[in-house]
Amino acid sequence: MFDIGFLEMLVVAIVALLVLGPERLPGAVRMAGLYLGRIKRSLADVRSQVERELGADEIRQTLHNEKIMADLAKKKPGESNVKRNITATADETRPEPPEVDTPAPAEPTPPVAVTAASPTDDDPTAPK
Repeated sequence: MFDIGFLEMLVVAIVALLVLGPERLPGAVRMAGLYLGRIKRSLADVRSQVERELGADEIRQTLHNEKIMADLAKKKPGESNVKRNITATADETRPEPPEVDTPAPAEPTPPVAVTAASPTDDDPTAPK
């Protein structure tokens, strides 16, 4: 993965022995191994999730393609998928609709004028 040879690993081990000392070196190597294992497992999990998603996308695409093919197979052989607009005069292609007697709409009633009532004697604000 990193293309590290035996000589490079030996140099790293000697430097680690000099820096950490013989008492702490085994614990440091153990911890480094644990962390590298965790990193490898998480990368493997991510890779498998991505592969599963890609597989799901491929399955969805395959199902979509099969649905389209089934729809095309249902159509008649001479039927086209593209609708074409044919421009022609109305009298050449379309027959005139038959005339139907429809009753005339009823005339609306005129609005009623609203008049104010005359003031009475009971109203004290009315002019006299």
